[in-house]
Amino acid sequence: MAKRVQSPSSINTYRQCPRKYFYQYILRLPTGENIHLVKGKIVHSVLEKFFDIDIKHFKEENYKKELSYYMKNLFNAFWLKSLEKFEDLRATEKEIIGAKQEIAEMLANWLQYFFDRIDSTGLSFNEAFKKFRPVEIEAEYESKKHMVKGFIDVVEHVDGEIKVLDYKTSGSFEISDNYELQLAIYALLYSEKHGKMPNKLSIWFLKDKEQIIEMDEKLIENAIKEIEGIHQKTESNAIDDYPKQESGLCKWRTGKCDFYDECFRGSARFK
Repeated sequence: MAKRVQSPSSINTYRQCPRKYFYQYILRLPTGENIHLVKGKIVHSVLEKFFDIDIKHFKEENYKKELSYYMKNLFNAFWLKSLEKFEDLRATEKEIIGAKQEIAEMLANWLQYFFDRIDSTGLSFNEAFKKFRPVEIEAEYESKKHMVKGFIDVVEHVDGEIKVLDYKTSGSFEISDNYELQLAIYALLYSEKHGKMPNKLSIWFLKDKEQIIEMDEKLIENAIKEIEGIHQKTESNAIDDYPKQESGLCKWRTGKCDFYDECFRGSARFK
C-alpha cells in the first residue's frame, strides 16, 4: 500500500491516540470546531495579514499609533467574519466577550514585542520594518522524499540567520515533545526545499513570549525516524490495527474528543 502523506498534526494525532488517527485520517470522519480553534484562526489571520501594510507614508514619530490602528482594524474585520461561528457553537455572551478580550490581549502582546524589537535596532522605522518582515508567511511545504507536509507560519531572514517560527495560542508555555517534533519537521521541509538548514526554530507563545531552539542535526534525525515510524504504523486500513488510547483527552469537564461517541458507544460500521 502506498504511503499516506503525513503532517505534524497527523503524526501528533497518532501519538496521542491511534484510534483517533484512524477516524480522522483514514475514515476521514468530520471534525467539529470549538471556541479555541476559532480564536486561533482569528489570531493567525491577523498576524498573516499584518505585514501586507504599505508603510512608505508612515512618519517615524507616529508608526506605533499607525500600526496599532491597523492591527485593530484587522482584528475587527476578522472578528466580525467569525461571529457567526461563535453563534453556531452556541457560545454564551460571556464566552464571546472573553474570547474577544483574550484575542486582543494576545495581539497586543505580540505588537508590543514587535515595537520593542524595532526600537532595539537603532534603525529608522522603515529600515527596521523591512528587516523584520518575514520572507514567507503561512507557506506550504511538502517533502516527496519523506511523504510529509506542513504549513510554516513564518520564515525570517535576519542578520544572516534563518528562523522558522510557529505561533501558539495555548495556555501552556513549554516547548513540549510534540512542539519540538513539529519544529523539527518544519526544519526538515525547509532544508529539503532550500538546500540549507534554518539556524533557529521558534515557538511564539502569544500569551507569553517567544521561545527559541538552536538548530541541531539530531532534531532532524529524530524527525525522520518518527515520520518513517508513522508510515509503517499507518499502512493498514483495519481499525483493529489502531488501538484506542484512553486518557483525559477523551472527555473532560467542558468537552470531548470529536470521535468520543464513535469510539466508546460503538458503531454498526465495525460490528
